Amino acid sequence: MITGANAGIGKDTARQLALKKETEKIYLACRNPSKAKKAQQELEEVTGRSIFEIIIMDVSDSESVRTAVSALAEPIDALIMNAGGTGGQQPDKITKDGVTTITATNLLGHVVLVDELLKDNKLKNIALFASSEAARGIKQMGMKRPNLKSSSVDEFAAIFDGTVFKDDFDPMQVYGLIKYGGTLWMSSMARKYPNIKFISMSPGGTRGTQGFDDLPFLQRVMFKYIGMPIIMPLMGMSHSLAKGAKRFVDGITDESLISGVFYGSKKNVLTGPIVDQRTIFPDLGNEIFQDNAHQAIYRFVRS
Repeated sequence: MITGANAGIGKDTARQLALKKETEKIYLACRNPSKAKKAQQELEEVTGRSIFEIIIMDVSDSESVRTAVSALAEPIDALIMNAGGTGGQQPDKITKDGVTTITATNLLGHVVLVDELLKDNKLKNIALFASSEAARGIKQMGMKRPNLKSSSVDEFAAIFDGTVFKDDFDPMQVYGLIKYGGTLWMSSMARKYPNIKFISMSPGGTRGTQGFDDLPFLQRVMFKYIGMPIIMPLMGMSHSLAKGAKRFVDGITDESLISGVFYGSKKNVLTGPIVDQRTIFPDLGNEIFQDNAHQAIYRFVRS
């Protein structure tokens, strides 16, 4: 199952997985039925396989997630939590679950999704969370390394509900902090569920992704049409959509990858071979921080 599968990295991940003969079925978890149907048809045409099944799911809506899982007829081998981005036109808007929209889209919905799958015994082998090098800081892009005061449960909760930012809510910086919290949550889950593999994987600086389409106009133009396609490739800061999606494919098929680890690009680049991000930002390996982030996000999971 791939969330956010109708476009960008999610869609190309589905394409690449379908080209592997061992792949029997791919669930396209999408919130928009017409866009999902179009993606399904295009994927069938380009791969020559009719193995794509649509599941309507809005990861920013916990009830939508629960409804989708309850309708799932059979267990899945792998989950790729790809949906995310900078939170739409109102990233700081508070959802009915009490978190910001950017938190709901990138993290809370996926927390609920994993919980529901595990509760119903519908996740058999691996869960992959689409993280980002922003979770350990990207100096060249002005994305600061997370610098929390205490990394307590309360501090993480204040990040997730937006109260820590007050009037300084910069979606790009908040995005990195949410991905950081989500990555820590995944590492905590790996210790709680040793029979399931939990991998965090950054797709790197991927061209063609739609995750930043809702940034303010000037930021969007600079990032999407100037930085990503022209400047960033020269700096080793962006690669093709296919290479970004391949990281996700490798993430669920490479048996050498270790549960609980966040894999991403080497220091100072967003392309090339993947490495354990704890070697760049040791806080990612702190089990207390991991469990605090885990407890914080569960404050917002409604039964």
